[in-house]
Amino acid sequence: MKAKKARAARVLAVMEALYPQAATELEHRNPFELLIATVLSAQATDASVNRATPALFARYPDALALAQASPEEVEPYIKTIGLYRSKAKNIVLLARRLVEQHGGQVPLDKASLRELPGVGWKTATVVLGAAFGVPGIAVDTHLTRLAGRLGFSQQKNPEKIGADLERLFPKEKWVFVHHALILFGRYRCTARKPKCQDCPLYSDCLSKGAW
Repeated sequence: MKAKKARAARVLAVMEALYPQAATELEHRNPFELLIATVLSAQATDASVNRATPALFARYPDALALAQASPEEVEPYIKTIGLYRSKAKNIVLLARRLVEQHGGQVPLDKASLRELPGVGWKTATVVLGAAFGVPGIAVDTHLTRLAGRLGFSQQKNPEKIGADLERLFPKEKWVFVHHALILFGRYRCTARKPKCQDCPLYSDCLSKGAW
């Protein structure tokens, strides 16, 4: 564990140099928009969500407005996003739940967030961290891949991977680590053709030489 923590510290230093302002690439202006965008991003790219949400939020700017819509009315706004029919149902039900149980506001605790339609552990962790600064490392496909390649976790379950990562990095850096590693995985340590040449993490990568 001591050697692993030392490696994690070196990785953190590299991430801070590469992405000092690391943040979510989902475009949003408030916690409600971030929550909806994050739900829509499941099994879809952030870019596809960002193309759809300006019109969606112009028509439904808050939970009350979205709660009054039907899924069929919402579908055209998100039709370019994967699984748009089920997501339209989820975000409408989510908005109604926010209005009915939380005064239209995004709750600040993970348990309440996870009770909302379409919101799982990852989405709740992302929203709490990005919108409110609540420490947590949410795990997506990029973090799953990097955690394995860097030897930080061999778990398959995202929550268990997140717990492994949180044991290695300082709590005050958890939100940053989540965003920075996503950027690194999205643009450099990609799934099929990682850019290993001149990689700043090469010396600490347990998978080096595999590509």
